[in-house]
Amino acid sequence: MAFSYQILGQSSVAASTNTDLYTTPANTSAIVSSLVICNQNASGISYRVAARKNGAALTGEHYLIYNSTIPANDTVSLSFGMSLAATDIVTVFANSASVSFTLFGTQVT
Repeated sequence: MAFSYQILGQSSVAASTNTDLYTTPANTSAIVSSLVICNQNASGISYRVAARKNGAALTGEHYLIYNSTIPANDTVSLSFGMSLAATDIVTVFANSASVSFTLFGTQVT
């Protein structure tokens, strides 16, 4: 097994749009260590984070965080011990286009 420690995904999302931040490649698994969410706006926003097994269509059961808020010009760092199999997807959402998400972890091949 080979381990690759890296930024798994990084995105500045469009407002009110579900965005796939990371899709685990075929024949690979991943261990997510942390997610950093940065609000670059002067007002508070809400955000969502979901994990979709095998790329399933997004439904309520996939949400890890739903409409949590982050203050103006602030950053939230979340620690995870989330394991992902091949084709699992991490999807993010924010109600503002001034939010960026960065996912850190390890890919295992």
